[in-house]
Amino acid sequence: MDIQLFIPCYIDQLYPETGKNVWKVLEKAGCKIHYNPEQTCCGQPAFNSGYMDETAQLARKFIDDFSKNLPIVSPSGSCTGFMKLHYEQVLSTNPAYQERFKSMKANLFELTDFLVNHVHVTDFGATFPHKVTYHDSCSALREYGIKKEPRTLLSHVQGLELVEMQECESCCGFGGTFSVKFTDISTAMVEKKVRSALATGAEYIVTTEASCMMNINGYCAKHKLPIKAIHMADILASF
Repeated sequence: MDIQLFIPCYIDQLYPETGKNVWKVLEKAGCKIHYNPEQTCCGQPAFNSGYMDETAQLARKFIDDFSKNLPIVSPSGSCTGFMKLHYEQVLSTNPAYQERFKSMKANLFELTDFLVNHVHVTDFGATFPHKVTYHDSCSALREYGIKKEPRTLLSHVQGLELVEMQECESCCGFGGTFSVKFTDISTAMVEKKVRSALATGAEYIVTTEASCMMNINGYCAKHKLPIKAIHMADILASF
């Protein structure tokens, strides 16, 4: 299957190895990948900060950078959920681009949803001999709607033990500029999330979102805790 790959800002700038692992996983799933090097941000940071003109500019660029005729797969439920739910509003003053997005919307997929529900590949022969717990990202869960898909994929990884933490659906405290504007609240939230994960005895907190991974790992590194966050793609690519 031919697909287009959209790599979010956080992965492109901070976790390039995760981006490469996404590519490996999609290839193993039988996909022929088309990557447009001109792609940039989906516009979510600008949108969340109230910069609607800048968001619309990035939305138009995204539509120009990708074809409506092939699936667009991204390792982020946050980015894909944002686009699916908000691009039509963002483009409300530009009917031509709004219509173009409507014809492309059904072809936007988060990685785990695409693997489990569309190409129906759940076992990559991955091996990860560690105890892990899963963090349901706010946007991936509530905007895009993934819940069982990441867990289905983890259940097929050899040597991996998944232990659910209490309040697995609670926020890690990142929230984009929220963590900057409300640092004390954000820190209390990520502390609670990490303590819940530590209580399971897990070595890793698995997530589908690089932004959550950055926030959790920042807290764990600062406090020298024996746990770290890891992206789903990095586990699936351990074959």
